[in-house]
Amino acid sequence: MADEDNANDLGDGLEGDAPAGKKGGVKGAFPQLLKMILIGVAAIIFIVTIVVVTTAILNKGGNKQTAIPVSEEYTTKREVYDWYTSLDQIRTSTSDPVPASVSVTIALGYKKDDKMASSEITERRIEIIDFLRRFFSEQTVEDLKPQNEELLRQQIRDQINDDILSNSRIRDVRFTGKDVVQQ
Repeated sequence: MADEDNANDLGDGLEGDAPAGKKGGVKGAFPQLLKMILIGVAAIIFIVTIVVVTTAILNKGGNKQTAIPVSEEYTTKREVYDWYTSLDQIRTSTSDPVPASVSVTIALGYKKDDKMASSEITERRIEIIDFLRRFFSEQTVEDLKPQNEELLRQQIRDQINDDILSNSRIRDVRFTGKDVVQQ
């Protein structure tokens, strides 16, 4: 029996040494995990260094802002007009309860070198003057304030194009003189 106990003692010692000698479990995973983390950090540092160096070489240490090229075909140019300035000064009164006196001189802009527009405006000059007189007599002093000039110019342009001119179009209306005198 003593031999069996000695054999079990020897055998137990061999079996007990096997799990202790095996590199598994938490003790074996920690060095592997640490190794992978260090490789990942080193890879990130390497990639960032390469990107910074490449960017510095491409920019040559110059301007960091990207300049957007502007082509002539994409820039908007204001159209140049010929101006019809032979309209008489328009004098009328406003439609207010206490009417104000209005004196306006207007220039009509049409497409450059458009002879048809020039001749049609000349032919219909009296109609345009009559329209302008009626237009301003229907306005109030509030309507004729400088803040409303853009709206007035658009209304005049649209109504002349729609109601008076038939073969051509005016493109712009400008006030060369505008006086509103309240009494």
